[in-house]
Formats: sequence, C-alpha cells, structure tokens
Amino acid sequence: MRALRVLLVLVVILGGLFVAADRVAVGLAEDKAAEKIRASQGLDKTPTVAIKGFPFLTQVAGRSLQEVDADLGGIEARAEGRSLRIDRLSAHFFEVGLTSDYTSIESAATATGNARITYADLTKAAGGGVKISYGGEKNGRSQVKISPNVPLPVSLNVTGSLTIVNGTTVRLRADGLPAMCKALPGCETKVRAQTDHDWKLAQLPGNLKLNKVVTMHEGISISASGKDVKLPG
Repeated sequence: MRALRVLLVLVVILGGLFVAADRVAVGLAEDKAAEKIRASQGLDKTPTVAIKGFPFLTQVAGRSLQEVDADLGGIEARAEGRSLRIDRLSAHFFEVGLTSDYTSIESAATATGNARITYADLTKAAGGGVKISYGGEKNGRSQVKISPNVPLPVSLNVTGSLTIVNGTTVRLRADGLPAMCKALPGCETKVRAQTDHDWKLAQLPGNLKLNKVVTMHEGISISASGKDVKLPG
C-alpha cells in the first residue's frame, strides 16, 4: 500500500510538472505569435493572442491547434485618400495547421471575425464636415443618419445604407436626396461626395471575407467568416 501511495504521489507531481511546462510553452507561443502578427501587419500595438485547448504540447506534436483567438485592437484602412479607423478587429481560427518546422502557421480550416467602427471614426473618414450617426435598421438594411456640410438655407439630413461589397469593402450610400437639393445645380454632386464612400479592409487575413454589417447605438459591427484562412504573420 505504501508503494502505491508513493506511486500516486509521483504521478501527481509529474502531472503537475507537465501542466506547468505546458502552460509555460503556450504562453511563449502566444507571445511569439502576437509579435509576428504585429510586425507583419505594421500594428502600433502588439495584439492579444490566445491558443485554446489542452494539452498544448500534444497539439504541437500533431501540428494542429484546436483554436487560436486574436484581438488586433485598432487598425486603419485607407480609401479615397482618407483613412478609416477600425476601433477593434478580432478573429477566431479553428483547426489551425502548423508548418513542418513548427515555426509558423499555415492556415485555419475555418475562421470567424468581427470589426467594430465608431460613428466618430466614420465621420472623420467621410471628411468635409459631414456628420454620421446612428440610423437604425429598415427593411433588413443597416442605416446611418448623414448630415452633409453644404450651404443651404435649411439643414440637410439624409439616411444612408451600409452594405458589404465583394467580401472586402464596406459601402456607404445615401438612400435618396430631398427634392430641394435635386433642384439646385450642383447640390446632389456635392452631397454625394460627402455621403457615398467605399472603404476596403485590406488587412483581413487571406480568405476571410466580410459578410454582414449592422448598426448599433455606439457604432457599426461587421462580421466575417471564411475557410482555409491564412493567418497574418
């Protein structure tokens, strides 16, 4: 019985050492992955990376990680000579394959992502003194309220719809302009220059495509998904 107790104690100790070594290894891997993503994407801050599943070392031996989550923080997309700041970009990668030398990630079988953009950043990206704010949902489409900066006797407010184009671009278009503006020469052109924009999110990992945009009180939320997705870095 004493020998059995000693054996059990040894098993517990060895198991604890394995768990500790496993957690140290996953921590180092997360830090290294975060730094590689920061360098490859030119981010100002190091993102947060979390490798899920246990044990980590067994996953590495099989060259396949169950799940890798990455929070890239704020990044900027450029279009039409202006930048659009993404307040937060996060992604979740599943069945992540490692290269034969275990130094890099090849791809993920599936992935989902989410980008959040504030109305203040949309307003800044639109430029020209235009203001963009919450507009709600109408007929299944996400809308925003747009207040163009044009010299008119009365203030001009229009609604605009947000859509996804080609899985890479957020498109904003005014739904329609008041008859007063259409009757004034050059008014529609000036207004549409402030209301109609395309912003391409070129920083998305390969094969991760935008699929839906919804408006919220604090900003817009954009979801994405994909298969055989190449991870940044």
